[in-house]
Amino acid sequence: MAKRVMFTGGSGKAGRHVVRYLVDKGYQVLNLDNRPLDNPSVRTLITDITDSGQVFNALSSYMGLHEFDPSLRPQPVDAVVHFAAIPRIMITPDNELFRINALGTYNVIEAAVKLGIRKVVIASSETTYGLVFANEPRDPAYFPLDEDYDVDPMDSYALSKVVNEKTARAFALRSGIDIYALRIGNVIEPNEYELFPKWFADPGFRKRIAWSYVDARDLGQITARAIETDGLGYQVFNAVNDDTSSDLPTRELLDRFYPGVPLRRELGEFETLLSNSKAKEMLGFRPEHSWRNYVS
Repeated sequence: MAKRVMFTGGSGKAGRHVVRYLVDKGYQVLNLDNRPLDNPSVRTLITDITDSGQVFNALSSYMGLHEFDPSLRPQPVDAVVHFAAIPRIMITPDNELFRINALGTYNVIEAAVKLGIRKVVIASSETTYGLVFANEPRDPAYFPLDEDYDVDPMDSYALSKVVNEKTARAFALRSGIDIYALRIGNVIEPNEYELFPKWFADPGFRKRIAWSYVDARDLGQITARAIETDGLGYQVFNAVNDDTSSDLPTRELLDRFYPGVPLRRELGEFETLLSNSKAKEMLGFRPEHSWRNYVS
């Protein structure tokens, strides 16, 4: 039987691609968002994640697509995937961003736990490493950035994601369920590969994100693998592709833009600076969509 997934934020840039991936793999998905999703295979339930009552009701609601389906009874939910958030700074005031992201995540995980849903996957962010939205450019303690790094951001968005990871860990400890946080790199939609030549011409432009990226379809894959992989408790995984988003070798990028930052291990010629080794080892993640397949 197809897994039933409640998905928050499925109408957003990353969410709509992940939802499409899950549906194509046979999952039944209900999208919880504040705006509809343009996907005829998925129903959207308009939901305010900052309202705990709405979240509890939504996660225990009917998942089907039509009010004339044979049964309108709620069915057991296999997993909750939580992507809904203010996606970066400079969209809302910082305190409002933090309120929505931190409170929304608390509400979603709490409802899932108290409703007996045994798997939650949340969207964290590469920004937790403290480089992206730092006031001035800063060097990390080491490369490659891995899940054991002492995350130390200074902005409200990344701080909300760090808090969300701690919230997830607390609920996993108290409940014993699996909660996995995906530190998602810069999401690239298929049509956005046309931007890469412009980025190649200015290799320093993507320094703040350490040239990381994840193809939206590969983000779908790692999300599905997180849903399907049980028994890991609380875990954090970097969700990035194998290579950087630059046409320059990784060593050249480091020598030019991060001189002096120590390496924890040797890196491949074009290897990502956000390690995805843990996701490969524990989830079986295998990215399939390198920019090299789409950019001349």
